[in-house]
Amino acid sequence: MRLWLLTVGQRMPNWVDEAYADYAKRLPSEMPLQLKEIRAEARRSSISSDAAMEREAVRIDAAIPPGCRLVVLDETGQRLTTTALAAEMQRWRQDGRDVALLIGGADGLAPRIKQRADMLLRLSDFTLPHGLARVLLAEQIYRAHTLLAGHPYHRV
Repeated sequence: MRLWLLTVGQRMPNWVDEAYADYAKRLPSEMPLQLKEIRAEARRSSISSDAAMEREAVRIDAAIPPGCRLVVLDETGQRLTTTALAAEMQRWRQDGRDVALLIGGADGLAPRIKQRADMLLRLSDFTLPHGLARVLLAEQIYRAHTLLAGHPYHRV
């Protein structure tokens, strides 16, 4: 199973790139976490937020690997503990499909992208900066993996 982290937005600070890369490289080769950055729509007064999200949605559609399970991060999504995320990841592995985890842009995601999702996942009750969400998600994926592997990184 391959994990894809699809993120709307580019040019993250160095600390984001370094922290993400650190967690991604810790995952085993049979479950790599690969980053795909999607260009955010430039915000102008001549274009509404809805129109900008729709333009981003076209790029998101093109970035989603065919046949994969789509997990969208959204403030209305399901809350999972790390243990519950690990159980969900175990189900994903048994299913055998690749999984794309999507972090939207500054205005969020077009409704049609959310409707397409196999799962809506809430990362936090807080509103997080995009880069921090990227790092936090990568760390939680790694933590859930170590929990499944019986590795001591996750202590209950």
